[in-house]
Order: sequence, then structure tokens, then C-alpha cells
Amino acid sequence: MTRKTKIITISSVVVAVIIAVFVYVRYFYVFGEGIKAGNLNYLVYKGYIFKTYEGILIQSGYHQTEEGSVQSNEFRFSVVNDSLAGELMKLSGSDVQLHYKEYFAPLLWRGKSRYVVDKIEAVYNSPH
Repeated sequence: MTRKTKIITISSVVVAVIIAVFVYVRYFYVFGEGIKAGNLNYLVYKGYIFKTYEGILIQSGYHQTEEGSVQSNEFRFSVVNDSLAGELMKLSGSDVQLHYKEYFAPLLWRGKSRYVVDKIEAVYNSPH
């Protein structure tokens, strides 16, 4: 191999590794985990090409979105697991605790949110 070929090969490998690490950290590395509690407002199955489960949990308290306006705290999340989504759909209107994983960015087939719910921790006052 000539010197020029070695430099091109090594540079290509380094660039490929940097891109792979970036993609992994941005889309697959779990940045944080936690539990959110509140009233499960809804969970819907929607999308044009990639159908995903998207939901909103209304948390207690309020926050100010802009000067002079007050809004309830909403936790927007996605669900990947079909059986978990089915359970959550039955719990609409219930007070729940949901365990979630936080990613740096969403993936099309994982949902619109950076937050992906993976477990129901507790259910209170289920209407069903």
C-alpha cells in the first residue's frame, strides 16, 4: 500500500467510527430514566408510514408557557411495546405512574417523543 492509500483508509475508518458513535449516542443511548406520575389523558396509534403510540400524561401543577398564560404540565411520550400500549389504552383517565427512558432524539419507528414509556409502575383510581 502506498502512503496515500494508507492515509485514505485510516481517515475513512476514523470518519466511519465517529459517525457510528454519533448515531449510537443520538438515537440509541439511554440518556436518562425516571418515573412520571399523573392522569393518563390519552394514548393514540397514529402515523403515515411508521405507526406509533403517542400519549399525554397530565401532571399536577401548572407552568407558564409565555407571559400571561398558564398551562397544565403535560408529559408527552411514546410507547414501543404493543401489549403495554393496550394496557395503557384501557387506563385512559386513570392516575398512573409510568417508567420511561429518555433518548437524545426520537427515531421514526420509535415515536415522536424523546421519552419512551416501558413500564407501568402503579395505577390509582382506575375508572374500569
